Amino acid sequence: MKKLTLLGVGQQGKTILYDLVRSDVVSEVIAADVDIEGLKAFVKKLPAGKIRCEKLDATDEAATSKLLSGADAVIEVLPPHFCLQMARFAVQSGVHLVNTMYMLDVGETDRKKRKANEKAVHDLDEKAKDMGVTILPEMGMDPGIDLILCAQAVRELDEVHELYSYGAGIPEFEAADNPLKYKVTWTFDGVLKSYMRPGRILKEGRIIEVAADEMFTKKHTTELDLEGFGRLEVFPNGDALKYAEILGIRDTVKTMGRFVLRWPGHCAFWEKMAKLGFLNASPTKIEQASVIPRDFVRALLEPQLQYRDNERDLAIIRIDARGVKNGQRRRVIFQVIDKRDLETGFTAMTRTVGFAASIGAHMILRGEIRKRGVLSPARDVPYEPFLDELKKRGIHVERSVSSW
Repeated sequence: MKKLTLLGVGQQGKTILYDLVRSDVVSEVIAADVDIEGLKAFVKKLPAGKIRCEKLDATDEAATSKLLSGADAVIEVLPPHFCLQMARFAVQSGVHLVNTMYMLDVGETDRKKRKANEKAVHDLDEKAKDMGVTILPEMGMDPGIDLILCAQAVRELDEVHELYSYGAGIPEFEAADNPLKYKVTWTFDGVLKSYMRPGRILKEGRIIEVAADEMFTKKHTTELDLEGFGRLEVFPNGDALKYAEILGIRDTVKTMGRFVLRWPGHCAFWEKMAKLGFLNASPTKIEQASVIPRDFVRALLEPQLQYRDNERDLAIIRIDARGVKNGQRRRVIFQVIDKRDLETGFTAMTRTVGFAASIGAHMILRGEIRKRGVLSPARDVPYEPFLDELKKRGIHVERSVSSW
């Protein structure tokens, strides 16, 4: 039986903790959060005997390392700026780590800072290998489940010519009752930061760089008709080309992109907001005060974009790979559509992110993932065991194959 430390028990962390107490692999969980009273209140709702609650100060290296001491693995779901730091603590402690974030700052445009980030991850990879430690980042929904499904789609083709990955966290249509047709299922600050993240896609062999304030323009948006849901808007989601390298398809793929889905009207609104500077992170002087526009937008809108207890969200992942198998043109589609569990209250977003992270930790603890160093779900997570674990948690993957 294994001992696991959970760092961060917010929205995703609660789902992870719920899963861990039901595990036949994990015998003890140290759950740590800055809000210790809120953590204890939540733990009272769970089966007793397996969880120990601890106050977390993630800026205190000695205290955090002590929480990791003796653990077999750690799942970290803290704010993104802690990602690399917690991974270092885990390696120093000789503990495997799973998180749901990008290890690199994918929005970083400064070449020197990006190179420094890449070197830091490379050094971490080498140290993790030396220590016999597995670091599995990007193990959530998007990134996470989408990358594992992409990898499987690639394995089912001899050559991949086109690869499209779509992800969405949106309200059910009946719950999309505000002007944005959107509600918050993870940090709204994270959403707004992602709305100013540059993108890269590949179109007919040509690399297209999408500037941060251009992703919502008509030039870079399109639509997708999703059966059962109708028309959804599509806009770029970060750098797709780095995954072409990881997936081993860079020499054959001609068109490739990672995209976000939203209800119609979303892009037109945020195009104006981006162009007018409302998503900027640089302070603006207002009389005697200094205000960051993005912080103002978050503070104003986030309270208005919350789900009611009886409303459900949708988590959607769709992978569309097109290429050749045995000399024949073939198209492989994987699709996940999950909805909020009104009995537990867990949203589809927290289910897909939290359960994926928990499954990743379980696969490491059971020896289904043996590789050491900094891994990628797009390369290093076995598909069949992962699929089986999703099914056990009520998350289903649909697969279809056709010619194209």
